[in-house]
Amino acid sequence: MVLKKKKEVQVDAFFLDHHQLEKLQRFSKAEEQNLASLLLHCAELRNGIQQIQCIKQIMPLVKQMDQNSAGDPMVKACLDVLGEMYFSLGAKNPLKKVLASSLNGLPGHLMVPAVQSFVCCLREELKTTDVYLYRKVLDNLASCMEDFSLGRACIKNLFEEVLQFLQKLLLDIQEENRKNHGNRIVQTQLMHDLLIAIKVSMMLIQKLQENIQGSLWKHSESFVWQSMCSLLKSCTNFLMDATLLQTVQTTSGLAVILFIRAMYEPVEELPSLISDLLLGTTEHLGVPAWFVRNCGVLCTAELPDSVLLFICHGALAMLDWKNGSMGENGEKLLLDIASVLLSLSSELKETSVATSLSRILAIWTNSALAALVSGSPNLKIKLNGNSDIIGKLLEYIYTHWDHPLDAIRHQTKLIFKNLLQIHQTTIAGSNGKSDPFFARLIKHLLNLDWHVKGKYASLGCLVECVGTENILQLDRTIPVQILDVMSDQSLAPYASDLMETMFTNHKAHFTLSFQEGTWIDQWHNIWVSPLLVILCEGNHDQTTYIIDYYLPKLLKCNPDSLSYMIKILEASADANLGSCSTRGALGALMACLRTARAHGHLELSNIMSSGLVSTECIKQGLVHQHSQVCIDALGLLCETHRTTETVSLEEMQLIQFFMMYNLNNQSPSVRQQIVSLLRKLFCRIQESSQVLYKLEQNKTKQELVEKSTRMPPLRILQQYKDFMSSVCARLFEVLFPGSSHPTRFCALSILESIAEIFSVPKGQAQVFQLDQEIDSARVQTLIQCFASTFEEVKILAFRLLMKLRDVALNLQDSENLDLLFQAAIDLSTSTKPYDCVTASYLLNFLVYHKGLQHICLGKWLEYNSQLDENTSVSTVEKNTLAVIKLLLVNVEEEIFQAKKSLLQAAASFPMYGRVHCINGALQQLPFNNLTLVSEWKEIVTRLILMSYSLSAVVSPVVQSSSPEGLIPMDSDPESADRLQMILHEIQPQDTNDYFMQAKILKEHCKEGSEKLSETKNICMEIKGKDRQVCDVTAQMVLVCCWRSMKEVSLLLGTLCKLLPSQMTSEPSEGLITVEQVKNIGDYFKHHLLQSRHRGAFELAYAGFVQLTEMLSRCNSESLHKMPEHWLSCVLEEIKSCDPSSTLCATRRSAGIPFYIQALLASEPKKGKTDLLKMAMKELISLAAPLNESLSVIPQVHALNILRALYRDTRLGENIMPYVADGIKASVLGFMSPVWAVRNSSTLLFSALITRIFGVKRGKDENSKKNRMTGREFFSRFPSLYPFLLKQLELVTSTLNSETEELKIHPSLFLLLLILGRLYPSPMDGSHSALSTAPFIPFVIRCGHSPMYRCREMSGRALVPFVMANEVPHTLLALLRGLPDSAARGMRQNSVHGTLLQVFHLLQSYLESNQCVSLDFQQGLHDIITCMGAKIWLAQRLNPCLVTRAAYLDVLVMLSTHLGKFQKQALLKPETLWYHRWQCPLCSLQAVAKH
Repeated sequence: MVLKKKKEVQVDAFFLDHHQLEKLQRFSKAEEQNLASLLLHCAELRNGIQQIQCIKQIMPLVKQMDQNSAGDPMVKACLDVLGEMYFSLGAKNPLKKVLASSLNGLPGHLMVPAVQSFVCCLREELKTTDVYLYRKVLDNLASCMEDFSLGRACIKNLFEEVLQFLQKLLLDIQEENRKNHGNRIVQTQLMHDLLIAIKVSMMLIQKLQENIQGSLWKHSESFVWQSMCSLLKSCTNFLMDATLLQTVQTTSGLAVILFIRAMYEPVEELPSLISDLLLGTTEHLGVPAWFVRNCGVLCTAELPDSVLLFICHGALAMLDWKNGSMGENGEKLLLDIASVLLSLSSELKETSVATSLSRILAIWTNSALAALVSGSPNLKIKLNGNSDIIGKLLEYIYTHWDHPLDAIRHQTKLIFKNLLQIHQTTIAGSNGKSDPFFARLIKHLLNLDWHVKGKYASLGCLVECVGTENILQLDRTIPVQILDVMSDQSLAPYASDLMETMFTNHKAHFTLSFQEGTWIDQWHNIWVSPLLVILCEGNHDQTTYIIDYYLPKLLKCNPDSLSYMIKILEASADANLGSCSTRGALGALMACLRTARAHGHLELSNIMSSGLVSTECIKQGLVHQHSQVCIDALGLLCETHRTTETVSLEEMQLIQFFMMYNLNNQSPSVRQQIVSLLRKLFCRIQESSQVLYKLEQNKTKQELVEKSTRMPPLRILQQYKDFMSSVCARLFEVLFPGSSHPTRFCALSILESIAEIFSVPKGQAQVFQLDQEIDSARVQTLIQCFASTFEEVKILAFRLLMKLRDVALNLQDSENLDLLFQAAIDLSTSTKPYDCVTASYLLNFLVYHKGLQHICLGKWLEYNSQLDENTSVSTVEKNTLAVIKLLLVNVEEEIFQAKKSLLQAAASFPMYGRVHCINGALQQLPFNNLTLVSEWKEIVTRLILMSYSLSAVVSPVVQSSSPEGLIPMDSDPESADRLQMILHEIQPQDTNDYFMQAKILKEHCKEGSEKLSETKNICMEIKGKDRQVCDVTAQMVLVCCWRSMKEVSLLLGTLCKLLPSQMTSEPSEGLITVEQVKNIGDYFKHHLLQSRHRGAFELAYAGFVQLTEMLSRCNSESLHKMPEHWLSCVLEEIKSCDPSSTLCATRRSAGIPFYIQALLASEPKKGKTDLLKMAMKELISLAAPLNESLSVIPQVHALNILRALYRDTRLGENIMPYVADGIKASVLGFMSPVWAVRNSSTLLFSALITRIFGVKRGKDENSKKNRMTGREFFSRFPSLYPFLLKQLELVTSTLNSETEELKIHPSLFLLLLILGRLYPSPMDGSHSALSTAPFIPFVIRCGHSPMYRCREMSGRALVPFVMANEVPHTLLALLRGLPDSAARGMRQNSVHGTLLQVFHLLQSYLESNQCVSLDFQQGLHDIITCMGAKIWLAQRLNPCLVTRAAYLDVLVMLSTHLGKFQKQALLKPETLWYHRWQCPLCSLQAVAKH
């Protein structure tokens, strides 16, 4: 139930110049309306919507004209004006489309003069020579060719001129782009203009094909031919230019193929030419001279991968694949494109290009489907499901169906769906449901784990091909398995979509196969009964996601199932009330009823009146001990399908009952749901009250009133008003001082919803107004909420007071106002950090009071009477300016005193509170609409200088090498001595006695009393309210310093936003100058690179981000290039290893990673991300240096910075191409002899594991949720294949030493950690480009490590590298490698590692459920037999208890799985294989018992 606000259409009105107006006035007639007077009237209107209505009257007037009107000067003049009007309007202005639509109905006899007028206007447009005005001409050309017959006729007449213009335009933009190299803003604008130009060129050729039909224009001396050659050459250059935006290159690829298709003869050989281009086999002798001259660069043997991709796209989109028009050459080209695209899929890893590739592969499948309709038998064979191309496409699908990008996952689903249709087309006529290809796919998919997201979409596609019944015949428990998966929110949407596809298909199957009503019980047993069991007994997450995702779809498919659910749940509701952990039948009933009502399947009044559900039942739900049951019961009352449905008296009473017990819920999510649901209820009351008011006003529909409401509307409206008043009274009642945070949150949030929903425009009848419920006591209650220690409560109270500020401020007398203002000023300098937040909200509220300056500020500041005289200045601006001035004066004085003694400042007047209040005041000021600009400029300048002064006072503490060293209490001489040692590292200001001597402040402190007396005017002694002298801890100093740095950073970040994004030559327009912005940037750079305290540089980072985001949007070239300059400088400083550098090499490089993060994250994501590429190239080269003799400090910095970048979610998929290099750097860094490098490498490796495999989503470290298949891993990071292989070989090369044991290698654990995160997939096939076989011997060798953890991990790591059909052979080889008896010198580590590898490999194999083939049965028998030969390992002959236990683990697992197979009837007792297994297994079990 969501209300959508109607979007107001903004239409810019057009204006005619003096000459056009005179022309119309000459022909207009006052006594009668003609075309000229109508246009004149239209031009006089200043509202775009009214002008649209006026233009629509043109055609009826024109159609009344006779045949002779074509020569009328008035008509000619009007058509001229219409033409000029059309070409002057913007492309997105609705007026332009309305005008074109009207002119499409122009009578035939007026077409010739109309075309002449429009041709004259267009010819003038084509004379444009300014590059930056080309966009307007291009928009006009495009609009002329889009459903505008008159415009198309104009372009047809001016075809050559338009071609010439486009030819010149492309060359001009190319040259202008070259001149503006480095100016990214101008270049981006030119790129978009270039993109439109290429599209218009293509549109011209496609829409006006009759102009280029025939062969006359194809002579080399023809002007059209030369223009086409020029366009082709320009587009080829754009296609090959990697510096352009990818969209420009893609569109150029489309244009090149389109132009070649129009120009090439004979057309039959065009597919062969494109095939040769893609395969690099083009010979210059075999192609026309014009082709070599204009796009000969495409004939090179090796085109860039991206160019190949764009040519493939062009061929698929621009050639006609239907009806077999291209013959065998076309079929060959189709297959060649597929092979090229599939080869590119392993090379192109950049996010944007990979997304394009997936989309182009989906286009290929559509083209293949079109070609198959009339294709040759040979094509059907080559595109059959068993063919090589389809096999490779399936490999691509299996690799990318779990890709992190939604776009690629979506395209992968389309590719799979089209592949199934392609196969169906190739086997047309046979029974698809029993087809081996489909059967094999279903089998493989069902064997996959349910955590693979691609499984759901693929199964859904197969269901549409073979039907649900055929899949359920293989496994009837599939619905239950899918419902079990829905406890994971990331999988629930996919699972519910699959379930919807299955039960909808199943219902359709039953409907066609059985008589009506006979199948419903069976359908309910399969799809509804498991749902009800889980709703009653399932865990919280599972039931929540099932209700949200699955239940609405089930009821939509079959609404009649609701009565079946209610019947079953109602019968057991009394007996199964549920608990705090389970919903029970009552909770399940509430959930079903809520969902049904919200989706329009149920009327609450009907089921309550019929006795199906009683009021007591709903009350039980509203106070249930399971919080979600309460929410569902509340949702049943609040959510309806229609927003205008009347709220009954029973519902209101139940809502009041709910609010008595549930406003103090401790769960934040439950509180949010309560607020959201009650908001929906208030919306219903508001919407239905408007309907009731209309019904009351319309007395003629009294019968309708009686039928629809069953009681008079006024009575219902009174009930509404009484209900809302009682709700507000209850909410204000629970806001007493000392009430809990949950209660305050709920009450304030609900009150805010009420204030927002019931604030309709004046003049409209309103059932309730919160303003009328407010009195001074309730305003005081809201103001007291500012004192809460939770900022969330402060924010809610402030927002509510803002909505009620007219009433709230009028209720404040001058005395109370003065007290509040005094309290805010006092709190702004409190030593408790949350007090300054209270002061900020209080001041932000008070600045809206008109009398603030007169009542409160007069005694603080000099009164400015001129401001009162200036009525154009808003109250908020005047008051805010005065408050900021007052705070600024105070903080400047406090900074002056802090320079004398920072200890005194920290104890009695910490400055950060004042700065926080200034920042808060600035946040709510409308800077785009200020009147007192000169005053604000002065204030901004003073604020910047104040920030620098404050920072200079506190920065020595946060820039200390050990700022946390100031934390211990300095209340005794020993602590003071230790503190003094730390402070020697700090370079203090001369007057700052805190840094010269560690003070000890006690009640009778005699030392330093003389110095303290000097600051008598600030704080004679540091006393509390009880006049006792306070002990000051060094921690107070540290808190004061880093919070001051935080507020200064946020303030400077806010001030940077004041710079206008569109810089003009007039420097007076902005409140802040470019020079000030540059200085602020240098300030941030200094503190981020030198601060040691995390609190200080983290919050300096927050301000710096605001600055860099502003710079990225600014069109000033000098500002726009600053991030690039800063980045180059800091990278150069990191590389230089300068001993005088102040960069912090400890503390994970402190603020340096934050600094570089801010610079890179603010870079536009849709561009080329040049800064990111440059930085990653430099950092990776530093992180993995080739020359080990270099200093390690740059390497440590690089590793720490890379860690921060890989963790930054804002960089998204743009960082993924550098993940493989990061892994290499971390693994190599782990082998460094320097501890700092190893430490940073460990942290980087951890960040990379999270980036690759995702955030850990469960406690089980071996869960497959955070793993991926070996194929997917090496396909996404192909460079890691040789690297990991080489490193494994290096690690295991120490095996053949004298000890015959592996040495403990530093990187062994990291390698196994990566490989252990991989898992095998039943989808692994023969089309994988990278074989996993070479890893197997090295991983097996790792099992001989003397480290237990490494042996265990090698067992897990071996699993993904052994193909399913090779598992029995590998297991037998491992088992035969075990010793036959206890021999002297036997290495138990090796035996243990081998047994662990056997255990994990066998476990994975048995769990894959591939247990129906004879090969599997034979292999398992051989394994059991071989196990029997090594039985001594489980006996006392083996002295090692660890290996004995490992052998028994394998034995227990075998017994468990064989018992499971027997239960599933996969192994029948009467079969020979059963007896062959049982005999050796029984002997093994007997030995184990001994």
